[in-house]
Amino acid sequence: MESKKKVSFTKMHGAGNDYVYVNAMEVIPDNLPHLSRQISDRHFGIGSDGLVVIMRSETADFRMRMFNADGSEAEMCGNASRCIGKYVYEKGLTAKTVVTLETLAGIKVLRLEVVDGEVVTVTVDMGEPELRPAAIPVISSDSSAKISEAETVGDNTYLITAVSMGNPHAVVFTDTLDDSLVCGDGPRLECAPIFPDRANIEFARIIDRNTIEMRVWERGSGETLACGTGACATVVAAVLNGLADRHATVRLLGGDLEITWDEKSNHVFLKGGAEFIADGEFILPGEAGGTGESCKICKVKKDENQR
Repeated sequence: MESKKKVSFTKMHGAGNDYVYVNAMEVIPDNLPHLSRQISDRHFGIGSDGLVVIMRSETADFRMRMFNADGSEAEMCGNASRCIGKYVYEKGLTAKTVVTLETLAGIKVLRLEVVDGEVVTVTVDMGEPELRPAAIPVISSDSSAKISEAETVGDNTYLITAVSMGNPHAVVFTDTLDDSLVCGDGPRLECAPIFPDRANIEFARIIDRNTIEMRVWERGSGETLACGTGACATVVAAVLNGLADRHATVRLLGGDLEITWDEKSNHVFLKGGAEFIADGEFILPGEAGGTGESCKICKVKKDENQR
């Protein structure tokens, strides 16, 4: 009997945002979008918000490719970047405490805080926020930043602020963060016609000028317990709307993240922890299929928007 193929993995989380990490420094698994759909399934796979592949880079210390649970590839993930910092140091892939990481959103710098050989926090230089509509991308009637502009989905109208942190975000400030809001209109906003590449949707409630509570509907994964780029986008949006200072703690379902939007450099810094969950081997259930499957959630919600 022919033995089934296996993929070695490590499962980690950053503030509850859990991904399966694969060391592909030597061998890159086949058909990564399909593998992400298989391995992310919480009933038939390992269960995660997606797949993160750690690879060699010609321009940085390491390269990251990140796939959502639906198999779509994302440009950047702040929580995954922090987990990679912990992974490469504690797994012995580097002795550096300042690590460069190549992503589809550019090269990011990770600063590791190490205590007794353990990485306790990672601070990621996320770069400058992008506010130009064409670069986010978000469809707009002009080239000015889209700050607190009305967008209607179904029977509800929201004031959104569009920000890219290497991936597209739409931030909505609200007094409540209930399930009907996040899981009801989150997917509708994700697939709204103004977002040609879809968008991550953040619903945020201001506690005070240095504290924000947030829930997120992630593009391609649905609601997750945390989103690092989303927390960054939320603080940027709060500052632009005059609701918060440039340093704030963002409270998510999975834990707190510290965000600083530095006025001098215009860079956003994300600080938080990262945790190992398990190491193991994933037995591939069968030959990889095609990679052209659409996002079923998005497809349903698009149909609803067209009614």
